Amino acid sequence: MVTQNQEPNCLVVGNYCHDVLIKDDAVLAESLGGAVSFISAVLDGLSVPSQYVAKVGSDFAYPVNHRPMSIPSSKTTLFHAYFSSEIKLQDRVLKRVTACEPIFDSDLSSNAKFNFGMAVGVGGEILPETLEKMIDLCNLVLVDIQALIRVFDDADGKVRQVDLKETEFYRLLPKIGVLKASSEEAPYVDVEEARKWCCVVVTNGKDGCTVYWKDGELQIAPFPTVQVDPTGAGDSFLGGFVAGLVHGLSVPDAALLGNFFGSLTVGQLGLPKFDLRILQSVKNELDRRSLDFPGFPKRQDNMLKFAKSSDHEQFHNALSAAKVVSANPVDNSFWSLSGSPRAVGEQHGHHHSNGHQNVLVNSVYEAPIKSADT
Repeated sequence: MVTQNQEPNCLVVGNYCHDVLIKDDAVLAESLGGAVSFISAVLDGLSVPSQYVAKVGSDFAYPVNHRPMSIPSSKTTLFHAYFSSEIKLQDRVLKRVTACEPIFDSDLSSNAKFNFGMAVGVGGEILPETLEKMIDLCNLVLVDIQALIRVFDDADGKVRQVDLKETEFYRLLPKIGVLKASSEEAPYVDVEEARKWCCVVVTNGKDGCTVYWKDGELQIAPFPTVQVDPTGAGDSFLGGFVAGLVHGLSVPDAALLGNFFGSLTVGQLGLPKFDLRILQSVKNELDRRSLDFPGFPKRQDNMLKFAKSSDHEQFHNALSAAKVVSANPVDNSFWSLSGSPRAVGEQHGHHHSNGHQNVLVNSVYEAPIKSADT
């Protein structure tokens, strides 16, 4: 848990959401969603002090560790994620059913300064002027490309992407420190052009990720995992990546930590629970590296280091060893936000708290469930 006497090192901007997971037209689960929920699970788990700016509607169904702004005139952003058993329809189809109010530049305090900023909108809530304000407040701003290129069908809310060059955000590219995209999103970025202006990290699922910068590129090794649900994997990657930078890691080592948390997330349904023993092992490793390299973790510069550390492979091995403990779970040994997914039909539609989950008397999915190909 983040201690309250620490100054926030990160500013995280993006809305919480309600997520509904649907497979073959049957609702599997409901969960707290939004990139900020996955990122905060990582940053809180690693005790990285951060400030969050998020909005929800008065219908927001989950308790969270970082209180969002509640907007009485808006509903909480709601996504339906469709999956299919058919081989040809393995990829997720995502639809935005409702959208909360965007985050305005005036919602960000002008008095605070941060080493790192994270623009992680998922439902169109990040505005160009909001990103500009973040750039003014933070030494280094990291942006998830989905915050910039997602658009939503007027009829059914289906999510699609547009080229970054077509958006009002493109002019800000030279002021961004790191741009993160999935391999599916990368074609909308023009990586070869973007890398001239900022670091670009492309996540490749089971193949890890690739780091691009003006003078080079590096492939960063993955952590093998049986995928259960890809939702939030990129967000957890970004949380781990930033946690690494906060502790003074080079970009390749920070990306390795990102791959690690992404792999933990895809192995679970909805918002992940992180084994406390894994988190402690990661903290110990970060502390050890801080002792080996004096000056960490109080990093004040905004210069990214792209050379792999001499013990990069050792770091990978240490994280792999930490992950092994998840195969032998112990009761009450998990860290998570309060909004773990609930299986539909549990407790006859009423979900009761067990210390990790929220009371949901009414379902958050309001509209009739439509087929993913409608």
